[in-house]
Amino acid sequence: MNRFENKIALVTGGSSGIGRRTVERFVAEGATVITTGSSPASVERTRTELGDAVTVLPADALDLAAQRRLAATIAERFGALDVVVLNAGVSDWRPLEQWDEAGFDRVFDVNVKAPFFLLQALLPQLRRGAAVVVTASNSALGGFPGGSVYGASKAAISLMARSWAAELLTRGIRVNVVHPGPTDTPLFAKLGIPAEHREAAMRDVVAGVPIGRMGDPAEIAAAIAFLASDEAAFASGSELVVDGGVTRVHAAG
Repeated sequence: MNRFENKIALVTGGSSGIGRRTVERFVAEGATVITTGSSPASVERTRTELGDAVTVLPADALDLAAQRRLAATIAERFGALDVVVLNAGVSDWRPLEQWDEAGFDRVFDVNVKAPFFLLQALLPQLRRGAAVVVTASNSALGGFPGGSVYGASKAAISLMARSWAAELLTRGIRVNVVHPGPTDTPLFAKLGIPAEHREAAMRDVVAGVPIGRMGDPAEIAAAIAFLASDEAAFASGSELVVDGGVTRVHAAG
């Protein structure tokens, strides 16, 4: 398939996991792809791994000026965008009593504030008929131990996305949300789970997934690509849950 031939797509947070697979999917389907890294090291590594097929730009999600510079750079180098995937985010799970103000603010700054102001800055570059896809989480759809702050941040960006869908209708821009569930990404390493405990942690997570396994990042990327494509031209303000049945299915026991 070449659903994105002659289209320009931005995927934030494309250095690993779901973002990386989404970048690869868009490239495979003919898009000109721009992605972001949060540090010079991640930018350089991603450039080396992806080669000339993808433009990798720095964009620190904690720096709103950097988000605006990213939009300006895209305008200067590419002129316009057909697809925006707001994927960059941080996952931080803690019991209620372990949260402090700095950690709380970081989660909301990265997961809510940064994509809000990045999309605002990108609006002049969005072509009529453009598609915006937000990577949220099934944690926004239910209560999970330790997930109060992270889940709230994803619920916030999901609500914003529905509002954007309503606001941007007159510009011909669609906005949709993907809610991934437990997905086999570098998440465990980022959460600080030691390597020797990773297998046990995976078993515990999988035990709560009706389908009986973790999701593959490529499966989430496929959902994102669908919503970004013209095949989903009648979808706006929708939320696609791709979580192995965690939030909607109760397996027989």
